[in-house]
Formats: sequence, structure tokens, C-alpha cells
Amino acid sequence: MNTAFRFIVARDHIMRGVFLFCAVFAILALMCITVFLFISGLPFIFRIGFGNFFGTTWNLHTGAYGILSMIVASLYVTALSTAIGVTVGLFTAISLYKFCPSKAVAPIRQLINLLAGIPSVIYGLFGLILIVPFLRDNLSSNGVGYGILAASLVLSVMILPTIVSVSLDALNAVPRNYYEGAQALGATKEQTVFKIMLPAAKSGVFAAVVLSIGRAIGETMAVILVIGNSPVMPTSLFQSVRTLTANIALGALELSGDSLTALISTGVVLFIFTLILNISFSMLMGGEKRGKKRTAKPAS
Repeated sequence: MNTAFRFIVARDHIMRGVFLFCAVFAILALMCITVFLFISGLPFIFRIGFGNFFGTTWNLHTGAYGILSMIVASLYVTALSTAIGVTVGLFTAISLYKFCPSKAVAPIRQLINLLAGIPSVIYGLFGLILIVPFLRDNLSSNGVGYGILAASLVLSVMILPTIVSVSLDALNAVPRNYYEGAQALGATKEQTVFKIMLPAAKSGVFAAVVLSIGRAIGETMAVILVIGNSPVMPTSLFQSVRTLTANIALGALELSGDSLTALISTGVVLFIFTLILNISFSMLMGGEKRGKKRTAKPAS
């Protein structure tokens, strides 16, 4: 008995040490990346000036390192792909939740999850071979298929597994008595799902949206193949433009000196975008929880 007890205690100590190591490793990795980006990137931004770095001209031969056009392109692509992906993914999750035959839910969900395992370069090739020519021949008014719309369509498919899985898990986590109570009061299935269950799963749906935005703004390979990669200010959905991630990937292995440092500084901007996104989501969720506590607090 004493031997078994000592074994259990030792196992607990070992696993506690493993978990602590993993947590510390994750924190140290984040700190190293943050320190590297800011030490390498911020001095360069201050040296060339904010006007140059956030200008509209990117020309390495003349020393113009303006990334404003790429910031705008990244925001357009992220916003449009998220709008398309969240709309399709959320309605797919709702359909799987209550409007799809129960026997078909598991196979359909597995098929959707398989999308997450497809390499991003395959999505890019799919968009390059099928989506870009289709847009060029059928929708584009200037004969260009590359651009924001092509990249957004590719990214919207790539973020579907995240949105569907997280949203469906959030809906399934809502207590079933919410659904049964609404049905008992005479609400239809549609009214119950959209007015009771979906608002109750709001925090999980927001998490799905944030994760999808992070995936969309950070995707590189698929975007490079379908967006055209011209560092110009976007004025149309059918125009060759360049995102921040594509700009880094295109020059990281070839450039050196100030040009390479400019790419690191571009990474600083991406890091700040992601940080703002996560902080905003945390504040939103924190405010929602405080509001629920105030509502639930009994009147004195």
C-alpha cells in the first residue's frame, strides 16, 4: 500500500513538473519572439520615420519602405474573408446543431474538419487554377482575376473548420433545458435556436470569429498564389495587391540589410494587430461577464 501511494505521489509530482515546463516554455517562446521583433524592428521604424514606413510606396531600390497599401490590403482581405466564412460557417454549425438528421451530423462534421488538414499551398493552387480564372472570365470588369476577392474566397474556405467546430461546440455546451423550456412555452425550433440558444452561445461564437480572424490575417502561402503581390494601394476587388504576410514571405530569403529589417518591422505591425485583436476580445468578454454578474445580483 505504501509503495502504491508513493508511486501515485511521484507520478503527480512528475506530471506537475511536465505541465509547469510546458507553461514556462510557451511563455518564454512568446517572450523571445516579442523581444526579437521589437528590438530588431522598432529602431528601424524610428530611424526611417513613421511617414516613410507608413507611406504608400514600397520600393527597396529607392529606400521607400511604405507598408500602408499592404496594411489596407490585409484588412480588406481579412474583413471580407471573415464575413463570408463566418456567415457560411455559423449557418452550417446551426444546421448541424438542430436542423440536420442526427445520423448525418458526425460524417459531415468530420468532412468539414478534414479541411483543416489540407496544406495551405493546396488551397492556393485550387484558387490559382479555378477561382482566379473564373473571376477573370465572369466577374472582373478589367480582365484581372487576382486580387482581394480571390484571396478572400480562398481564405473563407480555410477558416470554415474553425468556425463550424467552435460554434457547434458552443451551441452543444448550452444547457438543454434552455431548448426544452422554450419549446414548452410554444416557441418554434427556429425561434428557439436563433433567439435562445444562439445568444446563450455568444461567447463561443465570438471566440470562433477571433480565431478565424487570426487565421485569415496570418495566412501566407495561399494568399501569395491568388492575390497578385503588387505593392499598390487597393482600389478594386480585382486588382493585384499584396498583404503584410505575403510581403514578408516574398523577401525573407532573398533580402538583407535594411530591406530585411523592413520585413521584420512589418512583422512588428502584424504582431501589434494580433495583440490588439486578442486584447479587444478579452475586454469584450470581461465586460460581458461583469454585466451578467450585475444583472444576476439580487436587489437590496
